[in-house]
Amino acid sequence: MFTETPIKKDKQTITKEGNAISPRIEDVKIKRLNPIEDKRGEMLEVFRPSWGFHSDPLVYVYQVRTKPKQIRGWVVHKEQDDRIFFCVGSFRVVLFDYRKDSPTFQLLNDFVFSERNPTLITFPVGVFHAVQNIGTSDAIFINMPTKPYNHENPDKYRLPIENDVIPFSFED
Repeated sequence: MFTETPIKKDKQTITKEGNAISPRIEDVKIKRLNPIEDKRGEMLEVFRPSWGFHSDPLVYVYQVRTKPKQIRGWVVHKEQDDRIFFCVGSFRVVLFDYRKDSPTFQLLNDFVFSERNPTLITFPVGVFHAVQNIGTSDAIFINMPTKPYNHENPDKYRLPIENDVIPFSFED
């Protein structure tokens, strides 16, 4: 029936439970969060130690606002994990495993998170990350890193958005 036309069959991208089948960078955890609604509005838990999401305690929390179409990154840490909650707007989140001893070394992950699916994600030590606001208004995320920011000696190492290390372009 379809042999005479250049029609391509879609490949499987998710399981029947709704989970992506693409490989994920080792130690990257993602938790979709569900708001509790009532007649007044909604409430959303952002982080709870009993979830077992991350074993380190909360020691520092900050909010980041990103203007439309802007990109923050590429950033990597040597001493801390980032635990980021995407809560307002729409973000494209790209991760690149730069840990030579990792089973997922040089694996790239590309996600989209929005306020329609509030998400908590862990960016482990040694994993480059960049986020792009893909919406039309300001977008906000909250970071709960495993170490407080050290103003005298920041644990932040950067690459330019376009570079020869990470095989990714935000232009697509």
